[in-house]
Amino acid sequence: MPRSDISFPQKDAELREDVHMLGGLVGQVIREQGGDVLFEAVESDRQSAIARREGDTASGHELTERTRNVPPEQARDLVRGFSTWFEMVNMAEKVHRIRRRRQYFNEGKIQPSGIIEAVNKLKAQGLSLEDVWRLMLQMWVEPVFTAHPTESTRRTILRKQQKIAKLLLQRLGLPRSANETRVLWDRIRNEITSGWQTAENSRERLTVADEREHVLFFIAEVLYKIVPTFYEEIQAALEQAYGPEARERELPEILRFGSWVGGDMDGNPDVHAKTLRETLARHQQVIVNNYFLECKSLAETLSQSASRVGISPELTARLDQYSVLLPSGGASLSPARHDRMPYRVFLGQVMERLRATYEGRANHYENVNEFLGDINLIADSLRTNHGEHAGLFQVRRLIRRIRTFGFHLATLDIRQNAAAHRAVIAQGFNDAGWASRTSAERTDRLRDALERDEGPSNVLDASGKRSLWVLEALAHCRHRYGDEAIGAYVVSSTQGIDDVLSLLLLARWADTADRRSGDVPTDVAPMFESAESLQRCGEMMKQLFEEPVYKRHLKGRANHQYVMIGYSASNKESGIVRARWLIRQAQESLFAAADAAGIELTLFHGQADGIDRGGGRTEVLVRSAPNGARRGRLRITEQGELINEKYGLRPIALRVFEQAFNALSLSRAGVMAPERVEPAWREALELMSKESSRVYRGLVFDDPEFHDFFCQLTPIDVIERMQLGSRPVSRLDRVGIGAIRSIPWWHAWSQCRYMMPGWFGAGSALALASRTLGDAVLRDMHEHWFFFTNLVDDIELSLARADLDIARAYEQLVDEKYRRFIPILRAEYDLARQQVLNIRCCQQLLEGASTVQRSIMLRNPYIDPMHLTQVDLLRRWRAGKREDRELLSALLATVSGIGQALQGA
Repeated sequence: MPRSDISFPQKDAELREDVHMLGGLVGQVIREQGGDVLFEAVESDRQSAIARREGDTASGHELTERTRNVPPEQARDLVRGFSTWFEMVNMAEKVHRIRRRRQYFNEGKIQPSGIIEAVNKLKAQGLSLEDVWRLMLQMWVEPVFTAHPTESTRRTILRKQQKIAKLLLQRLGLPRSANETRVLWDRIRNEITSGWQTAENSRERLTVADEREHVLFFIAEVLYKIVPTFYEEIQAALEQAYGPEARERELPEILRFGSWVGGDMDGNPDVHAKTLRETLARHQQVIVNNYFLECKSLAETLSQSASRVGISPELTARLDQYSVLLPSGGASLSPARHDRMPYRVFLGQVMERLRATYEGRANHYENVNEFLGDINLIADSLRTNHGEHAGLFQVRRLIRRIRTFGFHLATLDIRQNAAAHRAVIAQGFNDAGWASRTSAERTDRLRDALERDEGPSNVLDASGKRSLWVLEALAHCRHRYGDEAIGAYVVSSTQGIDDVLSLLLLARWADTADRRSGDVPTDVAPMFESAESLQRCGEMMKQLFEEPVYKRHLKGRANHQYVMIGYSASNKESGIVRARWLIRQAQESLFAAADAAGIELTLFHGQADGIDRGGGRTEVLVRSAPNGARRGRLRITEQGELINEKYGLRPIALRVFEQAFNALSLSRAGVMAPERVEPAWREALELMSKESSRVYRGLVFDDPEFHDFFCQLTPIDVIERMQLGSRPVSRLDRVGIGAIRSIPWWHAWSQCRYMMPGWFGAGSALALASRTLGDAVLRDMHEHWFFFTNLVDDIELSLARADLDIARAYEQLVDEKYRRFIPILRAEYDLARQQVLNIRCCQQLLEGASTVQRSIMLRNPYIDPMHLTQVDLLRRWRAGKREDRELLSALLATVSGIGQALQGA
């Protein structure tokens, strides 16, 4: 039944209907698949949870009792029922976003933050068509997909979700009582039912290959499809603004795609030279297969007969050439009756070369430009032979995909920890004290070795040889798959310029440098993520740019430098306020250093899906950046639930890129208003930053017992056992809180609904600023400085998503001696909430964000049974010394189910 406590405005009436209908279908599936007992259990829990949320104490007690001592198998089914409902609600909300977008276009309105709005603003600013084209040459958007240790939905389930979304969209405009509508709902029920019968995740730990296939689903099955549409929308907007002249302009490539899966070695021994080769080979297989299928489809479209229309002499010559080179080319596609269909015959020959490329045999395409040249021949021939409306559109789409994906599909980045490189250098120099030397001492020694092209003086052990094999594999793959196949080599935990020079020397030792010039054909990207490194990164890069051996390296890289900044680790180390301010200052200092040295800098944002880890819309990221960092380029990691949220459905993914185009073009062109930052505001942030860090670190790191409290309060012990990622949850070279990686750290806090990393320390910081500077200053900052506005908004959202009433149930798992931390957490929560409301002059959280508020309210009662079930399962599992596999299986289901529930909240 529809919820009486949730109101939907008229514009969201269809969303309400979808949620209601999908909820009913889920109920039918639960009854059919699990029986009346399961259905009644789920329904009773649901009703008790709603009543509990409405203040019925008795229902709350009843729900608590109902979730105690539930048999593990029944607990798994109960959780499956609720998580299936959340899966459908999340899907309904995505579909509604698509529906609203279509309504804008159907009503002739301009959707905010879209391409048309951007082009109109650029023209109003006085930019000519030529100006816009040159602006686009300077722009690029590159999502880089990474593996995730707590989320990896099976591709089978992802495809079912896509089918359900398509079916929901198909019913737009159909009467409720129409037979077509009933058929669509029946088909949706079929997909839900088959999804219920499919395990969400493998019971075995995922391998790197599994993670790779998960990412390839989004790139090859979603993004591959929408790339041409993105450019067609830009073209249409330009024609609308500037007239037919815009049609003649070939738009430059803006979209690029990258991946870390198969190249991220930091803390993952399963990634090495072999996985690099396998990953890039798999990338090529996937994209070549996509091209093959598209050429096959094109061959069906381009059925022109030679007796009806001519073809270009160039295409004729290539047909004759291939007839000799590929005597069997296209035989399966072009029987004798097709010998007068030249395009079809030629595409058969092209497909034969693609097949040879896929299989690695003779007559394959040596590089993607050969393939692109063949397809361009078709396009040119169609243009000159009345083919503008006889297939050229589809050919242009293929050309755009070839120019975007090449034969590499996605650029593979490499990542390794600086400490691993130091260990190899120490071996090569036979210097046991290498790691203990100062950065300056190591730099002097490395500089000398690079200038003299000094090789290792000691035999490397297996670990050292593996490091060199990686660099050899990069050189091999770059030669085989093209320069675009290999991205930046990210050096994490960079502390000094010696950590960058170390990689250059290792590349020399691996014999991958140019033999004549000595250039290393690799972009080295230092990664700054700790508070200390973020504070020092500008000065470090200034020193690096002045280093003679590195200057020579940069000349070979067209004076272009990648630098990566990490959001997750800095937040876990210092708290959200300190981390955001450090990252902001790091951007300023990095661009200042690059500009002074005449270096083109591309900042690589290491974000994730949580608020504390920088996850958010592109527009927010661009507008939050300082003026000097608005360069029209965006390279950003995408991982976890956010990948499916942003790229799981084609129209949603297209909207993400539209918003990116809008933000980047307007900021680069100066249309987006430059930010005004008063000196007093910077002083205020510095004050808040230090206070936030003092409070946060005082609790999290300085009190040695907080680690035990965290481990008892949250299900981190379950997350550590999740069979999802190939990377360990904890770093083996550290202990305590410091050993826990930032992603499971956030995930554990979200499971118990504290959401602590998103707000802890902020209350004390804002309160100090209020006492010291006055509320008027903070409100002025909130009204006029987007960086601070966004920071406060994100803190507010974390506070709203937290649920300290549910957290109270998890607190019962904590030993008495550790419960002293609970009042500290709750007091800081209350203080942060009070300060945010005071700055925003509001009475309740999210007062001006009704859609988000409604989404949280809609979900909360349905999450409660899963939370309470998880708490009871944790109690029983831990009492049994964590040995009961059935209890663990049920706990894993609760972790996944709660994660699913919180995706849209």
